[in-house]
Amino acid sequence: MKESFFRIIALIRKELLAIFKDPKSRIVLVLPPILQCLIFGYAASYDLNNVPYAILDHDHSAASIEFISKLDGSGTFTRVATLQRTSDIAKFIDEGRVLLVIVVDEDFEKRLMAGMPAKLQVIADGRNSNTAGTAQSYISTIASDFATRWRADNGQDPPGGMKLTTRAWYNPSLETRWYMIPSLIGTITMMMTLMLTAMSVAREREAGTFDQLLVTPFRPSEIMIGKALPSMLVGLSQATTILLVAQLWFQIPFTGSYFMLYLGLILFLAAAVGIGLFISSLAANMQQAMIYSFVLLMPFMLLSGLTAPIGNMPEILQYMTLINPLRYAISITHQVYLEDAGVRELYPEMLALVAIAAVTLPFSAWLFRNRLT
Repeated sequence: MKESFFRIIALIRKELLAIFKDPKSRIVLVLPPILQCLIFGYAASYDLNNVPYAILDHDHSAASIEFISKLDGSGTFTRVATLQRTSDIAKFIDEGRVLLVIVVDEDFEKRLMAGMPAKLQVIADGRNSNTAGTAQSYISTIASDFATRWRADNGQDPPGGMKLTTRAWYNPSLETRWYMIPSLIGTITMMMTLMLTAMSVAREREAGTFDQLLVTPFRPSEIMIGKALPSMLVGLSQATTILLVAQLWFQIPFTGSYFMLYLGLILFLAAAVGIGLFISSLAANMQQAMIYSFVLLMPFMLLSGLTAPIGNMPEILQYMTLINPLRYAISITHQVYLEDAGVRELYPEMLALVAIAAVTLPFSAWLFRNRLT
């Protein structure tokens, strides 16, 4: 056992030296995450698609019912719940079941009839800031148009309109970077971890040292561990770099626990390393390893919820996201960073990552062992 431990440490040292000995490699590991953070933080934006919302109608008048029907018939807003109590709002937003909760004031119709601005409150989930902000502007347009038409249809003078009050939870200013930068903690980390792990064995084959590795006292499991841990260490260091950029440069407040964040990242990296080792076992050279990695990275990113909400995807693609570790990494970083989520809230995501790692790592080890023999 002791000899095995020292052999693994020696192999980890060898892998880290291979990664960091070239000055260009050191720059590639540090500079791209910072540049990508800055570019995504300043340039990324989203378009509005399907918006799930809940309604809390305190008025229950003909006017409020007609206004709600306008929202439901808009083609943009999908009502998923009709709330009965104000206390229900927090639950629906916290669980991510709705993007918006619209609260209709109790004298909604009376104020319209009196020529006064009718009151609406829109409570938005600021974790998806761009979509929430765009949805609020849509609601403002629909509300203004409804007020004008409703008063005209009921023989009232046009003046009156709506008084729209908006709030955003978890992201009061609805800044896109509050959503984007925490997402990059998982996204950029996976890109580098997958690439490094996938090319580890391919590099040995190209350098001609793979056969030498086979005649050493290393067991296949020790070689796999020695190849996996350096990539995880590099991934954690890159995640830390992005975290520092988020807090020190963009000044996005971190509300959660660093322990929970890094626990989730470790589970995520274990799953990503399993996929990387699978690629590494199949690739005959570094070129193949890079191609295989890029072929997988694009679907992982598109099906992660980074560029489009998962709920807007076709149902078959939503099922495919269940085997995507990046989906859970982005969810964990958002929940920890912005919501101060704990084990209870993160349990489904962490369990999914454990399940993915429990499949990919043993399968990669089996494939790796068969390639060695």
